[in-house]
Amino acid sequence: MALFGLLRRRKWERAGFQLYTAAVQAARDPYLYERLGAPDTLDGRFDMIGLHVSLLIHRLRSAPRPGPELAQAVFDAMFSDMDFNLREIGVSDMAIGKRMRAMWEAFHGRAQAYAAAVDAGDEAALAAAVARNVWRGTAPDGNAAALARLAADQARHLATQGMEALAKGRVDFLPSQQVAA
Repeated sequence: MALFGLLRRRKWERAGFQLYTAAVQAARDPYLYERLGAPDTLDGRFDMIGLHVSLLIHRLRSAPRPGPELAQAVFDAMFSDMDFNLREIGVSDMAIGKRMRAMWEAFHGRAQAYAAAVDAGDEAALAAAVARNVWRGTAPDGNAAALARLAADQARHLATQGMEALAKGRVDFLPSQQVAA
């Protein structure tokens, strides 16, 4: 039975990586850093990737099959990429496990907060969550609210995308500047 589960997970690996890559590209939008003031640091980039990936995973988990399998594939792609990047910047093999666990816990907590706010349609709660996570509490004036609007719009946009395209690894994120303007 374990082999069947592994084969089923591998079926969605390519699509999961493609979806993750699209989320990373959306998270690299210069507007997020230059206009909204997201910290252009390792942690800030992790937070922007985490926000976009969590919105995508939330969309996939709420869908019928293969949504949950794709959500897991996106998560696996993200943390495979994080592991690779930590090794690339010189984190020792001995420290990788601890760092990966801390990143997983951070992502998980953020994803839960974002999903709860999106599900409730509560942009104030979403703004509080992004202020707490992206800016560690205090965002520049209006920036947390602007990022929350952007995230809520992204979530609505993701909800309109069909599972057929998502299962093929195709997802469309709105340009940040277009949404936040």
